[in-house]
Amino acid sequence: MNNKITRKEINQTVWKACDTFRGIIDPSQYKDYILTMLFLKYVSDVNKDIYQKHLVRYGGDTERAERAMKMERFIVPHNSTFEYLFEHRNNTNIGEIIDIALNDLEEANREKLSSEDGSGIFRNISFNSSNLGDVKDKNHRLKNLLIDFSEMDLSPSHLEYNDIIGDSYEFLIANFASDAGKKAGEFYTPGEVSTLLAKLTKSKPGARICDPTCGSASLLIKAGKEVGSDDFSLYGQEANGSTWALAVMNMFLHGFDNATIRWGDTIRNPKLKEGDALMKFDTVVANPPFSLDKWGAEDTAMADKYNRFWRGIPPKSKGDWAFISHMIETTYEGSGKVGVVVPHGVLFRGASEGKIRQKTIEENILEAVIGLPANLFFGTGIPAAILIFNKGKGKNNNVLFIDASRFYESGKNQNKLRDEDIEHIVETYSKFSAGELKPGIIEDKFSYVATFEEVSENDFNLNIPRYVDTFEEEEDIDIAKVQLEIDRLEGELKEVQDKMKHYLNELGIN
Repeated sequence: MNNKITRKEINQTVWKACDTFRGIIDPSQYKDYILTMLFLKYVSDVNKDIYQKHLVRYGGDTERAERAMKMERFIVPHNSTFEYLFEHRNNTNIGEIIDIALNDLEEANREKLSSEDGSGIFRNISFNSSNLGDVKDKNHRLKNLLIDFSEMDLSPSHLEYNDIIGDSYEFLIANFASDAGKKAGEFYTPGEVSTLLAKLTKSKPGARICDPTCGSASLLIKAGKEVGSDDFSLYGQEANGSTWALAVMNMFLHGFDNATIRWGDTIRNPKLKEGDALMKFDTVVANPPFSLDKWGAEDTAMADKYNRFWRGIPPKSKGDWAFISHMIETTYEGSGKVGVVVPHGVLFRGASEGKIRQKTIEENILEAVIGLPANLFFGTGIPAAILIFNKGKGKNNNVLFIDASRFYESGKNQNKLRDEDIEHIVETYSKFSAGELKPGIIEDKFSYVATFEEVSENDFNLNIPRYVDTFEEEEDIDIAKVQLEIDRLEGELKEVQDKMKHYLNELGIN
């Protein structure tokens, strides 16, 4: 194992490559260059490794080896290999050469690397862009980038374990998210939150799993891995073109070649369909944009042919319940499960949102409301909550409330859920879903099971403090002890004042 490349080594090398772009363009932009080059290097090294194995198998017959390569998961044209780009690193048009390499890689793998309208995953990125500086500076940066990546052999036989590239990709996305600030939350959900949501919605083998706002697909991948076998299928949709490209690459780097990731606006133009109907799933998870303005209330919801908003149309300035309604409508009747991250306003805002919330509770599909600590998400310090909907909830019409806001590890810039925090939440939820918890306080200041009648009496307001009492009583004050302390301090003060008066008299200042 000593000669195998580790995740730490990959992370260090690739993070060092980021120095090529720091100070020139924003991290939210240069992530595309770094992650694209990592993807290109990986598929190139894998391709080279497989070719060598075919050569050995066919006794050095290059013609048979090349014919066998055409049947592999990826076709990598000669001019799209990393070796070809590295050989031409000193060319004055190296940016153009890289762009052509990416275009040819797309063309050779059109079914895998393009959207249904033919747009390729690299269409929004150009290594020949003037954003990288004038010709001389740009060429220098690209040469350094190629040199940095040349130090790693990412072929499977040289890696410490199979999923190392996917893990490194996640590491980079997380670091870009922390560097990129507020915009980062659009494409990345912190790994611990993804893990929690994946465990709460754990799918069975054979499941169809979907994330309709999948970002870079980190949450969707976690949900798939939670199945515990390879028997599942992944589906996602993402509105941002650059982030959609990251999701497609992320799937391949994790080995999920058959995942279906669509590019488009889930509310205005859902792409995951079977015929004219929305595709149905066993599990739907998402961290949609919080309270999205102009989500499509007027031009989409009023005449939605999929009838997703029959419970009511959310306000045009807050799209939270639009995404939740879509998610609920795309799960199987009688068994589908939804896990969604929401801002706390979703739990108690009135008007149309209150009516939609009431109907989901009356349908008896709301299963759990889980409050999370503040400052877990990139770009916002506000606390969020997780809602679990279950169409297979059965006759139990109770709702579990968990206040996990006090359980986390403090970080310099970001708080983090610990393994024990995740386990605590999941264990409580599992007991509830198994029917083991009766209505009332389950754990003081942490969890409570409310009956339908209680929620109804609260006007279907799901604000967690209405159910989980987190009030901390102040300690009784010992008046006599406090008076003694005041007397002591006043005595010390008088002593200091007397000394000061003495010094002033000596100085003749009095």
